[in-house]
Amino acid sequence: MDYQMMFQQENENIKERFELSMERIGQMVSEQTAPEPYRDYFARTASFITMMGEYLRFIESGDQKAAPIEVLREWNQKLYLDILPGHYEESYANPAYAVSKLGEGYGQLLSYLYKEIRGDIVFVHEWRLTDLTILNETLIEIYNIFEEEIPEVSRIKEVIYWFVSDYTDHTVTYRVREGLDPTLSFATDIIRYNDLNDLRYLYYFGEYISESELKTAEFLNSLPEETVRLMADTYTEGYRKGFEVMGRDLKKKGAVQIRYELGFERMVKYAMENFEKLGLQVILCRAAVWTVNTNAGRKNGYYSTSPNRQYVYDHRYDDALYLNKAFKDRKAAVLKVAYETYKEQAAAFAGPAVMETFGKEGFEPVNKPEANRLDARQEKLSAEMSNETSRILNQYVPGDETSFTIIAFPVPEIGEDFEKIFEETIAINTLDYEKYKAIQQAVIDVLDEADYVEVTGKGNNKTHLKVALHPLNDRDKETKFENCVADVNIPLGEVFTSPRLTGTEGTLAVSTVYITDFQFKDLVMTFENGMIKDYSCNNFEDQEEGKALVKQVILKNHDTLPMGEFAIGTNTTAYAMARKFGILDKLPILIVEKMGPHFAVGDTCYSWAEDSPVYNPNGKEIIARDNEVSILRKEDVSKAYFSCHTDITIPYAELDRIEAVTASGKRILIIDDGRFVLKGTEELNIPLANL
Repeated sequence: MDYQMMFQQENENIKERFELSMERIGQMVSEQTAPEPYRDYFARTASFITMMGEYLRFIESGDQKAAPIEVLREWNQKLYLDILPGHYEESYANPAYAVSKLGEGYGQLLSYLYKEIRGDIVFVHEWRLTDLTILNETLIEIYNIFEEEIPEVSRIKEVIYWFVSDYTDHTVTYRVREGLDPTLSFATDIIRYNDLNDLRYLYYFGEYISESELKTAEFLNSLPEETVRLMADTYTEGYRKGFEVMGRDLKKKGAVQIRYELGFERMVKYAMENFEKLGLQVILCRAAVWTVNTNAGRKNGYYSTSPNRQYVYDHRYDDALYLNKAFKDRKAAVLKVAYETYKEQAAAFAGPAVMETFGKEGFEPVNKPEANRLDARQEKLSAEMSNETSRILNQYVPGDETSFTIIAFPVPEIGEDFEKIFEETIAINTLDYEKYKAIQQAVIDVLDEADYVEVTGKGNNKTHLKVALHPLNDRDKETKFENCVADVNIPLGEVFTSPRLTGTEGTLAVSTVYITDFQFKDLVMTFENGMIKDYSCNNFEDQEEGKALVKQVILKNHDTLPMGEFAIGTNTTAYAMARKFGILDKLPILIVEKMGPHFAVGDTCYSWAEDSPVYNPNGKEIIARDNEVSILRKEDVSKAYFSCHTDITIPYAELDRIEAVTASGKRILIIDDGRFVLKGTEELNIPLANL
């Protein structure tokens, strides 16, 4: 069925309401009935909606498909103009500007509403008249209130609350559906049915299209077919292998969700073909648009370069305007019904296949006092809601029946060596599986003898950690560490475990690390019995602002988190490449975690699947799948999970030693002065020789 036809009946049912709302909003552009200083907000917001009406007619008429790329680029700039740097400072999307013009309280609420209305760009492209209409009607409702009198802030907040709460049946349910239902083929149709050498197709998605997307797509189009097919084959074969090594039956599944950044469509098209040969339909849903469906710092879906990362940062906690216990319970109830409605699609869902990118400049956010933020009560509610969401998801999409894969490529912003870095990244993603499997097994054999591991930093790095390990009952059949080669986690190059929390203690420090869009500087965490005791970073002059950033982005607003993973990275080839091109501070954690020891805070790597046996290539079962927190699932599942898992790596240059320490006190060096010294691992030092 044609994607547009799927919404024909729904759109016909709401068309009259939509047209009436557009007519009323057209009048608001020039009316003088709203009092100052609010009149300008309503006029400018109505002008934006009116422009979206013009763009809808541009699409409906077929003119979009016939337009030259220059016209599409001009439209794309118009749609995103007022949040682009240079314009954002005087945009109502900027809470600081909104508060300066509209006053405290009013500014935050109306800036939030305008941000939601900017979702019209997506809704117009996807023919979603219901979403357009409910936003129009909410703006009109608030406008009518201001026409009568200047209301109390609480009255406007009440309208916003009930708008969000009442429409969760629509907004949240559709989000569940678009993540599970391959018949929602808006994006797959763009890739499948357009000439990808004609870059006009990029503007059909409805995302902001920067030079990065254009240059990336142009570059992929210039590569030989065998190169792009190798990229796609590595990606999809990693996904297939993930099911194989986890002992899960891919044949029972029917759909996979691809998550990626626009510009890589040529590779995605080949990946779609590969997945379909595996019996999987492809789901392509964009990153969430409605605030009620977003998570600060996370993008689940396809997306493009942000037109303004400060804009996204300013609105990361807009849910503070409506988050209370009643809303938390309401959203959970809607989620439950939504997954029940789409339970067949949920049962067929195999898991995500993710492509990350790297190379963008580090983002240094400004903490604006006018931006919404969660209070302590809401932080707790947010964490509870995240856990409830995970429990509902696991009920319908069991973690022990799905898998994933993740791979990364550079984007042109990485600099003049982009093409060379891209070539070497492909090489890193296709390193010799068998060679690394043997080397990493040599490391695991020693770690299986250890009671704990000591990790110490070098020079200015003050890391000194003791990581306690689980005991083995049968060394012939059991192991503590997973031998991670190229399957779910590409590139290869690590051995990892879930540490015992009791006895895990000390300080973790790293000079710089990328986590989501944020580059943390001088990040320090201390642990006591495996739990985070304290933390800091030097991203701001005010240390309290730094702590707040760590809590928001890494701890996901929890007061503490356990050390869910300890790993030793072995991909010295990736490290040498990073040093060669001077891009160590631009690499994603996916690659960086293979370039030294890393520690994940939050859930273990086996969350929601601890009872499913996992085996290394040598047949030994990995028994370290639980820790003292996750095992609480047997008594009270609400106490067992945190719905986050964030990796932090110490690069080899900041590393002194990694030593395995046995129960008798015997010490076995694995790394000394940042180099591998354990017998059987010497080959890993070859790429490091010239550094």
